[in-house]
Amino acid sequence: MDSIRDFLDFVSASPSAFHAAREVADRLTSHGFSEDTLVSPGGHVLVDGGAVIAWWIPDVPNPAFRIVGSHTDSPGLMLKPQPDFTSHGFHQLAVEVYGGPILASWFDRELSFAGRIVLADGTQRLVETGPIARVPHLAIHLERTNELKPDKQVHMQPVMSVAQGDSIMDVIADAADVDKHYIMAHEMISVDTHEGVVFNDLIAAGRMDNLTSVYASMQAMINAKEDTHDIIVMAAFNHEEVGSQTTTGAGGPLLERVLNRIAVEYGDPMEMLASSTMVSADAAHSLHPNYASKHDPTHQPLLNEGPVLKINANQRYASDAVTEALWMRACQAVDVPVQTFVGNNAVPCGSTIGPIAATRLGIPTVDVGVPLLSMHSARELAGVQDQIWFTKALTAYLTGN
Repeated sequence: MDSIRDFLDFVSASPSAFHAAREVADRLTSHGFSEDTLVSPGGHVLVDGGAVIAWWIPDVPNPAFRIVGSHTDSPGLMLKPQPDFTSHGFHQLAVEVYGGPILASWFDRELSFAGRIVLADGTQRLVETGPIARVPHLAIHLERTNELKPDKQVHMQPVMSVAQGDSIMDVIADAADVDKHYIMAHEMISVDTHEGVVFNDLIAAGRMDNLTSVYASMQAMINAKEDTHDIIVMAAFNHEEVGSQTTTGAGGPLLERVLNRIAVEYGDPMEMLASSTMVSADAAHSLHPNYASKHDPTHQPLLNEGPVLKINANQRYASDAVTEALWMRACQAVDVPVQTFVGNNAVPCGSTIGPIAATRLGIPTVDVGVPLLSMHSARELAGVQDQIWFTKALTAYLTGN
């Protein structure tokens, strides 16, 4: 259970994509990586906003790349540029819905806001406010059908206080220990302040889509770095939940630039990329026992039955027969069970960074992840054993086992 407690510590330290990227870099540097952009043998890590790229170069001839891609962002409520307003005597916060959260899951939770601020001199600071607001639900007496459908603009604006006291920008400035007049811009997202917990063999926490993958890939880099004959790479992108088409998303140039720079030093870039592989690590769906009809009747992953291999004939996932076999061999080498997810034809599935990154780089890719219940809720549910197995399987992939 030590690894699960450490995972929950990682989640707690990663309330936003920016915090997650910083936490990965700090942990990797404590294990021998250097925070730089060098391509010398050894470990290196680069933070760019809410994205982080790490690579370990062994001192061996003719290496290829083994890459694990994931994403640091999660759905939530993002503060608007002018976040304070008053409505019917209440001080409220203007928010914009980020990604595709389950809106009802954000009601009646004490919310913090976390992210980054940019100061007048151009410097950036990470900040988290602590509990500061709440989106109150409507009393059952005022909506007897119990079928209220939240409107993103009308119903999702958190309440901060009754009387107009300190603005949210005052709170952010105090948390960052700066004068609020020096804050030029901010990117701050909602955080459920209830800490992650383990009960029985289950983990309940926020942002497990996709911090389960970020954590497992980071641990796999640490585990594999002294036992690999290829250049191993961890790429945790931002903005997956909104399409990945940003400079720090999987559709941007960040990973490609790093790979090309390394390849120029260690071989022919085209040949190295052609001989490389990638694992797209993102959370998967577990069968929901109360909504079993939403799942394919012949492919029904369960919590604590193993990491999930994700397949889609319409290429919403990047897996193909070759990369599927690659993943299954890695899992078999370390006795990790493999489950398979294929969507119900009547229920279209989501997508991942896999097809986006694979298309940009031309690297064969497989989509895998830890199964979850309540995906995109403010708090999601995972299996203890799946998280342990996922780290083990990713380590086996990176070492070439």
